[in-house]
Amino acid sequence: QLAESGGGWVQPGESLRLSCKASGSIFSFSAMGWARQAPGGQREMVARITKLGRADYADSVLGRFSVYREPRENAVVLEMNKLKPEDTAVYYCNAESGSSKTWGQGTQVTVSS
Repeated sequence: QLAESGGGWVQPGESLRLSCKASGSIFSFSAMGWARQAPGGQREMVARITKLGRADYADSVLGRFSVYREPRENAVVLEMNKLKPEDTAVYYCNAESGSSKTWGQGTQVTVSS
């Protein structure tokens, strides 16, 4: 199971830190990541980190977001900087194991002035 936390409301240009804690070891998954879904939109990948530590990002967040593993918390973290109104969405954590993917319940991020 996956449990996200850290969402909230911020103004444009501010930062947020999302955390995804797993019930099992985060290193047992082949990859973990974050996706988001805005109202009326499709779910899109935001950031992903493999078991070997390779990170990939959507073009829209490249240079602003950072994904990493936090072993002390057994969590995958998404650091979001220079947030924009278009980053407003429900953010979902996911974990890949073989051909299966597990999703968290999501956490709301709202960016507005």
